[in-house]
Amino acid sequence: MEKKQGFFSALRDEVVRGLSPSRSRARSRSVSPARSNSPMSALTWGRKNLTGGAGGVGGGGGGGYYLAQPEQLIGRSGSLRPVMEGPDPDEGGGGGTIGESKRLGSGLGHWVKGQLSRAPSVAATAAYRRNDLRLLLGVMGAPLAPIHVSSSDPLPHLSIKNTPIETSSAQYILQQFTAASGGQKLQNSIKNAYAMGKLKMITSELETATRTVRNRNPSKAETGGFVLWQMNPDMWYVELAVGGSKVRAGCNGKLVWRHTPWLGSHTAKGPVRPLRRGLQGLDPRTTAAMFAEAKCIGEKKVNGEDCFILKLCTDPETLKARSEGPAEIIRHVLFGYFSQKTGLLVHIEDSHLTRIQSNGGETVFWETTYNSSLDDYRQVEGIMIAHSGHSVVTLFRFGEVAMSHTRTKMEESWTIEEVAFNVPGLSLDCFIPPADLKSSSLTESCEYPQDERGKNNTLALSAAHRAKVAALENGSFEDHRPVWHTDV
Repeated sequence: MEKKQGFFSALRDEVVRGLSPSRSRARSRSVSPARSNSPMSALTWGRKNLTGGAGGVGGGGGGGYYLAQPEQLIGRSGSLRPVMEGPDPDEGGGGGTIGESKRLGSGLGHWVKGQLSRAPSVAATAAYRRNDLRLLLGVMGAPLAPIHVSSSDPLPHLSIKNTPIETSSAQYILQQFTAASGGQKLQNSIKNAYAMGKLKMITSELETATRTVRNRNPSKAETGGFVLWQMNPDMWYVELAVGGSKVRAGCNGKLVWRHTPWLGSHTAKGPVRPLRRGLQGLDPRTTAAMFAEAKCIGEKKVNGEDCFILKLCTDPETLKARSEGPAEIIRHVLFGYFSQKTGLLVHIEDSHLTRIQSNGGETVFWETTYNSSLDDYRQVEGIMIAHSGHSVVTLFRFGEVAMSHTRTKMEESWTIEEVAFNVPGLSLDCFIPPADLKSSSLTESCEYPQDERGKNNTLALSAAHRAKVAALENGSFEDHRPVWHTDV
């Protein structure tokens, strides 16, 4: 009687025959037309087979292991085929035909090579997201109002005699706004305020001279929240935590400071100014004081609602105080849209233009425009507060070379979760600047993207100013944009 061959003996003989030259020459030389060694085809093939498709293993478990088939038994020895880790490039897309002769382990090598070839794109995507978040927080995190105002300043009395119609109309509109927001007496009784909310930020569009790129996936927006504290006179503190990064800013009534992970703690150039986020329906008294010197320039329908338009221009002295080195702020204009029906502020827009002169003589301009819509007004302790809103920020770069023009569009949506006034226990200690605050100050232009290649070096700052922004990473904005789809 013939002795039955053991499993390990059969496996040993099969391995010996598989490595012999005669065995290799005897194999079929047919090639599947669906075969491809590209990483994308390997990924597609692996997904189909690992999920139990044609030619794959139907059982669960195993994760990244693949049992090469098409046949479980080899006729000559009755032994099982060897097991291979990872996709086998010699197999077709489910046809099960054995391909060309390969040396042992070559399939795994191709699979690993395909995985490594995709690794840089993953790292690049993380870098894009990190720089994208930095731009969002730098521009939209804690912008300031155009001019210095104090919430304790009384509103000007309505005057018609010897007063231009634009000025008297603006005063009347502000009187109506103050009354609709809760009244001046109630607002003067507020000593401090607290607000907490949630927000979403996203860079939605990038336009260059040759193409427009839009983010087609709004679900990829960065989410987070913020806390805002305010106290008379002219003190405030805000903290935003978005996408794993935190930005803090504050004012103790004498100086404005800000802290970001990439710049550290620095004071802001220019006079003490309110936080723009407070003007977005959270602080009606400061809002009225901000537009006290504004002029009514007309009417406009905003979101289906008839509104009066108030315009405020920043004075030249303030613009000069906010400029430094090669960065000069040319203008900063604020528009307020007040509903003719309710008297409340329903839309706010401000735009500032900065001119930057490089060492090479090229002049580049940066225009930043904020458009904020305020919604869902509700009473909190008698004060009307906007509990939601949406902002669209456009960052436009233009200069002498038309091909270098870029336009970046960023958006933010927010909701207010909690609001409280006259919070007990809030003291001056809550508004003390950080201990590591540097004596040097930074202008708004420090957050603009830089060009490291020197071809269009729009931020060629002086040596002293470069030292202040040493922590700011160099890099072209075009190299920092997220991975988007291109509109054709």
